[in-house]
Amino acid sequence: MDTKPQILVVDDKPEIAKVIKIQMSLEYDVIYFSRPIEALSWLHSGHIPQLIISDVYMPEMNGFEFLQSLKNSSMFTSIPVIVLSSLENSGERIKLLEIGADDFILKPFNPQELKIRVRNILRKR
Repeated sequence: MDTKPQILVVDDKPEIAKVIKIQMSLEYDVIYFSRPIEALSWLHSGHIPQLIISDVYMPEMNGFEFLQSLKNSSMFTSIPVIVLSSLENSGERIKLLEIGADDFILKPFNPQELKIRVRNILRKR
């Protein structure tokens, strides 16, 4: 039996993860953490998802720091990352893309659009 590709969702709001899981669960195995530190621990324990969806504004470690940690690690640098945030400042969005985000989607988001963007990124890999 084929296993579904894994998507890691990191967002401090469980309702966002629930929407993503509902939209994606037929095609993807969605793993969720509300804290970036927990997500990094999970990654360092040997789990390598096909894609990560991350918020920016989270307690303890923000999305900039989380993304920087991923892109500074040779183990995780090739994992595509979609940033999902209400961040409307163009300069900060550009900074996230420069750090290594593969895409940026503004909240509130259309779940179908997110699903298509995920599919397109994974198809190119």
